[in-house]
Amino acid sequence: MPRLPIKKTYKLFIGGAFPRSESGRTYEAQEQNVARASRKDLREAVVAARGAQPKWAGMTAYNRGQVLYRIAEMMEARVDEFAALADERGEVERAIDRWVWYAGFADKLAQVLGSANAVAGPYFNFTVPEPTGVVGIVGPDEPPLLGLVSRIAPAVVGGNAVVVLASETKPLAAVELAEVIATSDVPGGVINLLTGQRAELAPWLAAHMDVNAIDLTGADGLRADLERAAAENVKRVVLGAPDAQSLYEISAFLELKTVWHPIGT
Repeated sequence: MPRLPIKKTYKLFIGGAFPRSESGRTYEAQEQNVARASRKDLREAVVAARGAQPKWAGMTAYNRGQVLYRIAEMMEARVDEFAALADERGEVERAIDRWVWYAGFADKLAQVLGSANAVAGPYFNFTVPEPTGVVGIVGPDEPPLLGLVSRIAPAVVGGNAVVVLASETKPLAAVELAEVIATSDVPGGVINLLTGQRAELAPWLAAHMDVNAIDLTGADGLRADLERAAAENVKRVVLGAPDAQSLYEISAFLELKTVWHPIGT
């Protein structure tokens, strides 16, 4: 008899592991059964992100760039697999190049976004960029892979950890990306990917008191409600573009700290 191939199980990606949803629920997307994350899954993802963020931010910027470049290397080896899940092969190639572009900026952010400020007094005055902390991302539906990478890369390159809601209608590229991240050098918990129903999960992500910023690029009709929920703990709200590549996409997820130091001390 001909061999029956093993059917892939599409799971969540939390803390560097691939758990099923604690609820046991799934939903159908792209002709596959995909894990449907619950509120508890989202809470666990935020806990994982919070635990991983200080170590990620504490790495040298050069090392963070190396890690992101490693994601691009791993994706390059799986172009055909990604092409079957994305809109086209060209989208996959642009997503790989996007990782490389942001990886190259990792050790240049302080020089480009920071400054030495002229002040009236015997002080050195410096402004330096620092990560915001834990960032929630509502991923866009189109393009499913490039849009996801375009929102994740600028958030993590500056030292943030992320909790990402993948496209509800085309989540398989996100699951494939999670497998790449898991086998690269990204510390567990820095990038957490959830699949499920956006209207169910996004309000809890926006209202979570341990999330410091939220990217509503893929929120569509939910944006107004999510902005109100985010205001409860004065989250930074970012509205980006699904196919953006810019230094300003990075700066949206950074805080600027100004340091005064007496001259001659």
